[in-house]
Amino acid sequence: MRAVLIKDEVGDASSLYIGDVATPTPRADEVLVKVKAFGLNRLDIMQRDGYYPPPPGSSTILGVEFSGQIAAIGADVMQWKVGDEVLGLTGGGAYAEFLVVLSTHLMHKPPHLSWAQAASIPENFLTAFQTLFLVGDLKAGEDVLIHAAASGVGLAAIQLARLHGARAVIGTASSSEKLDMILNMDNGATHAANYRTVNFVDTVKQATDGKGVEVIIDLVGQSHWAKNIASLALDGRMVLVGVVSGTIVQSVDLLALLARRLRILGSSLRSQTPAYQADLIDRFEKQSLDSITGDDGVGPIKISIHKIYPWTEIQEAHREMEANKNSGKIIAEIV
Repeated sequence: MRAVLIKDEVGDASSLYIGDVATPTPRADEVLVKVKAFGLNRLDIMQRDGYYPPPPGSSTILGVEFSGQIAAIGADVMQWKVGDEVLGLTGGGAYAEFLVVLSTHLMHKPPHLSWAQAASIPENFLTAFQTLFLVGDLKAGEDVLIHAAASGVGLAAIQLARLHGARAVIGTASSSEKLDMILNMDNGATHAANYRTVNFVDTVKQATDGKGVEVIIDLVGQSHWAKNIASLALDGRMVLVGVVSGTIVQSVDLLALLARRLRILGSSLRSQTPAYQADLIDRFEKQSLDSITGDDGVGPIKISIHKIYPWTEIQEAHREMEANKNSGKIIAEIV
């Protein structure tokens, strides 16, 4: 089969090329999927650069989310059959014509979604769902602050929070265009703040009548730490998903954590056990997948795709993501 490979195993975007490798064979609990489309993620760039190795036992080929059609099934697989249209999550291997994946890590592709739309779902929506509900324990009627709200995870988190009954859903972003996007989409943020020009703590206090939010989803890290702590309500939970602004906080007042019984939680999806991921996928499919429609459809949750590339232009697709030009997902289709 053909797959996207990396010259010398590590390199920049120019090191990516399409080459030939052996087609994998599914084990008893796995299926073989003919990949139609795959999503790009920041972790792909980190792995390409040599900073984020795949989990033990996973393919070293890039890519963790995909859509496609089942081509073969392992001896113990009962819930799937050849020809089923699926989307799913894998530890690696999605940048290829075929991949093997645990049978528990697939979802039925909704028929109204294209291959590209389906491939845009797994990593962003499962990360958002996990962060909001399994880690952050967000409940109906609570308030939530979502940073990097125009990112793929941010857009998914906003809509999932609204779908499941959050009250104030506050998003932060770095430009007026991004703020307009998250406020004006169906089931978008109820409030928004440009973190570069205003103090988002003030926006949080206004939106929550001074109380603060019960949950913060933070993909930014160091630069937002102090303001995050000031934004949390009593018994608030901050879930750290990313650290793009840095990893070291120079000064921390621990008294605030004690006085307001705050919880600081870290969340990662790729490093979770297969059993945890299987449960997450099952819960998400049952509770939220049917609510997702294409960006041109009618439904409570919209998919946001920035651009679709043929996989022959994978270098250009990686450069687009590295330049931070995207609002929404970058997808590659196998042609």
